[in-house]
Amino acid sequence: MLAGAGVVLGLAAGPAQAAEVSFATRCVPPAGVGLDPVNGTTKVEITAPATAKVGDEVDVVWKFTQAASKNPNIIDLPANSVQPTGTLKASGAQSTDLAMTGPRENPAIPKGGAMVLSDMKGTLKLTAAGKVTLTPGAYTVNAMGTNTVCTPTETVPAAGTIDVAAGDGTETPTPTPTDTATPTSSPTPTPTDTATATPSATSSDGGQTDFTGKAVDIPYTCQSPLGEKKATSSIQINAKKDGGGYGVTVQFKNSPMDSPADIPADSVKPSMEVVLGGADTGSVHVEGPTNSAAIKSGDPIEIPDMTGTYKPGATGESTLSPGVLTINALGTTTTCTPDRTAVSLTLTTEEQEGGASGGSSGSGGTSGTGGTSTSGGLAATGADDHAALKALGLVAGTAVLLGGAIFTFMPGRRRL
Repeated sequence: MLAGAGVVLGLAAGPAQAAEVSFATRCVPPAGVGLDPVNGTTKVEITAPATAKVGDEVDVVWKFTQAASKNPNIIDLPANSVQPTGTLKASGAQSTDLAMTGPRENPAIPKGGAMVLSDMKGTLKLTAAGKVTLTPGAYTVNAMGTNTVCTPTETVPAAGTIDVAAGDGTETPTPTPTDTATPTSSPTPTPTDTATATPSATSSDGGQTDFTGKAVDIPYTCQSPLGEKKATSSIQINAKKDGGGYGVTVQFKNSPMDSPADIPADSVKPSMEVVLGGADTGSVHVEGPTNSAAIKSGDPIEIPDMTGTYKPGATGESTLSPGVLTINALGTTTTCTPDRTAVSLTLTTEEQEGGASGGSSGSGGTSGTGGTSTSGGLAATGADDHAALKALGLVAGTAVLLGGAIFTFMPGRRRL
């Protein structure tokens, strides 16, 4: 998510001065997103006090007036999801690098739209008499948890000068900058793939109606517009018998993640294709509700239980294992495919007319609970044949919204 930069220096002791400068800039997207660096022109407007004295602290504001590039055609950026940071260089009577930071405030930015960045601010303490020149340096744009670093490729014109008087003689001109580095975002460690299959829970239907599965660790690979991520989720599948069929519930025992941006209510929805095995074949579609409340940046994403209905297509011991997981969030679709799966639940089933066996997800015989209708198990994807399941495997996190496009996977909580 590339952007141009600008600098505005906030008012301090003397009358304000403002000027615009421009310079060639090279912006490098985060590794792994498949985007080439972009060369563009940054335009910078600077406002600074014309005069001040030693000992004064001048408020500095960095204003972006023209971006070096537009938002790439990958993902719509929601409101308040982009944050700029940068370095302002002071030279002349006083030499230091001043760290600048802007709030995570922006309007929604569509794919291919112009980047809109907030004003960055910093405070410079004047420590020596004379002329202090202010020049914009490198800056970083953090968007949806990824960093794009923009660096000048030519000598940048001075963006402002402050005439600093000697003051009252009580100040010691010793520069002591305390924050000289542009803040950067550390990549989130990817959980190592150490999942091992856990023995399944087996049931025989001697009047029993509730069946509890084993929690199994499933390693996922998730593809997104911003690259590939891997993570391991602990998942449990339970079932409740209802006539000849079963209500299926999929629970995530861990796989929590934190959101890198504010997410509005009703904008995150998970679903999964539970894989059938043993006597039966196909899959069962389960879905969870959307998030009922807005999620703040940095808060964990909660993934609710996902439910659906399993109509057996065979008589015998039938197994249920976690399968392809899909997350719809903020206008994007995230699909995570298991690197390997494991049986969570085994049921003793009796074949039902129109049941699952031989179908891509129930041979047209499953219908979801809680408002889920699967008619073949993949109705929610808009597909109605065997190719539908194969088509699932594309964009960014687990029901845990793993890493990649939107969320950072952080094991350790019951829910996301």
